[in-house]
Amino acid sequence: MKQDDVKARAFAMPLTSPAYPIGPYKFYNREYLIITYRTDIEKLRAVVPEPLKVDEPLVKYEFIRMPDSTGFGDYTESGQVIPVSFEGRKGGYTHCMFLDDHPPIAGGRELWGFPKKLANPKLKVATDTLIGELRYGPLPVAVGTMGYKHREADLAAVKASMEVPNWLLKIIPHVDGTPRICEIVEYYLTDINLKGAWTGPAQLELFHHALAPVAELPVLEVVSATHILADLTLGLGKVVHDYLK
Repeated sequence: MKQDDVKARAFAMPLTSPAYPIGPYKFYNREYLIITYRTDIEKLRAVVPEPLKVDEPLVKYEFIRMPDSTGFGDYTESGQVIPVSFEGRKGGYTHCMFLDDHPPIAGGRELWGFPKKLANPKLKVATDTLIGELRYGPLPVAVGTMGYKHREADLAAVKASMEVPNWLLKIIPHVDGTPRICEIVEYYLTDINLKGAWTGPAQLELFHHALAPVAELPVLEVVSATHILADLTLGLGKVVHDYLK
């Protein structure tokens, strides 16, 4: 293989059989259970990297069902997003994510810098309850419950909340183990077709686990819950802060 051929084909690894295709990455019937809770603000400040700023002691715990996504397939995801601000703009910082499908783990980490790890999340309806569950190995890590479609949410407000900027800490190591890339990446959800959104009573329980430490941001009070169904595109990112320069 010629050097020019390598450069022309080098968008993902392995070179001859990439783990994921070139985008755009579109999601159809993407379903969310988002439980917003109050936590210890000092613990938040200890995990959110500057220059991002924590303004209030809130965490959004998310369970996301993705049955139809281009290139990535059918999978489920779960994790914590922290409301933050950057240069005066409000958005979300993705603190951790756990999912059950290799292509979006590889693509998410390599392209955007999503903090993704392999685990076993679920989002399902059991009679009158929407249930989100995350297991790491055989052990439960997070369990969220919400009354199923008790009240319709404000669609305009929900869509506006999905259109805010999102930030990630992307780290790619050098061959000697030092950081080759260490930067804040900004991305947006685009082409949002909001099909429905609901609220209802909710509860969230987090369990301590050495390799999935979501309980390090403890649940002090559940503030709200939202159930969302939408089609959307996951936009590619841009670097807004480089720690190595």
